[in-house]
Amino acid sequence: MAYSSYYREDPDAPLPNLIGTSDAMKAVYRMTRRVARSNASVLLLGETGTGKELIAKAIHHLSPRGSGPFVRVNCGALSESLLESELFGHVRGSFTGAISNRTGRFEAAHTGTIFLDEINSTTPKLQVKLLRVLQEREFERVGDTQTIHVDTRLIAASNTELMAEVEARRFREDLYYRLNVVPIHLPPLRQRREDVPQLVAHFLEYYNETNDRYVVHIEPAAMEALQAYDWPGNVRELQNYVERAVVMAEGDELTRELLPDVVLGRSPPRVSRIRSVDLETLAYELVQHGVQKAGPQEDGLYTKIVNRVERELIVQVMHECNNIQIKAAARLGINRNTLRKKLQEYHLDL
Repeated sequence: MAYSSYYREDPDAPLPNLIGTSDAMKAVYRMTRRVARSNASVLLLGETGTGKELIAKAIHHLSPRGSGPFVRVNCGALSESLLESELFGHVRGSFTGAISNRTGRFEAAHTGTIFLDEINSTTPKLQVKLLRVLQEREFERVGDTQTIHVDTRLIAASNTELMAEVEARRFREDLYYRLNVVPIHLPPLRQRREDVPQLVAHFLEYYNETNDRYVVHIEPAAMEALQAYDWPGNVRELQNYVERAVVMAEGDELTRELLPDVVLGRSPPRVSRIRSVDLETLAYELVQHGVQKAGPQEDGLYTKIVNRVERELIVQVMHECNNIQIKAAARLGINRNTLRKKLQEYHLDL
């Protein structure tokens, strides 16, 4: 995919491999083009499945580093020791199994870009080393004393609110501000429902070709159901359901009955993960106070914190559902009467 022409065209035009013309996505395209030509660190924020890696690749390819390497590391997939070795490399004999020297991902990304996905998963020890790389552009391999200098741009991504992690003391504040030079927020699919038809058409074309099928029509009732669903798994979830429909279709039409029960409202919807400073901090309180193991003397603390979490959750879900109680109740997995009772109990005039 050639990226050079994407400098000259409409700044609101979609970037390669990204689908959508909603106002929310146009804002993402504009910000991506604007930051691409700089060397600033970028922090991509958004729920799982919103396309953070695609934006990271676009930033890299549109930047002066576009001809250099693009290296991706999923920080949440490895333990601390393995991730440290993966990022910074190691020398022979530095630990059991280190039978030879190994170049780390930061070295591999020299003159290019390194993309650290799920950076919220890193430990305090690794965060110190990451901060040094950002500030000094240098590090040592595991088990070595020789300092290595690199010229690498860092793009990080998180599917949780990093400021909540900072306030909960799970993420270093100084590293957060070094990463958060230019934040780009990727909207969840439920906030850009007008993009669903374009996404469905794109995935239909792709899976028709890969499966040698010919599902080229979409039943209006099916599209209506797809646009009404909240998509807790975002674009990745939509992609999965379209692929399944193409494989299962007996004719040339994607019908409503080819969609899973959760999309059709036949089974309780999965509530999307709420990402809020208050909720994350309150959850941390639960762990810190050990209320999951609380005795009778701590029941009051447990009830107080759980009520605060529940109240905040209801406020957020009601907001996301435009204060439509029947819809909010469905997302919360409770009936409307229970929700109404909770609203009265917490004195919420929503």
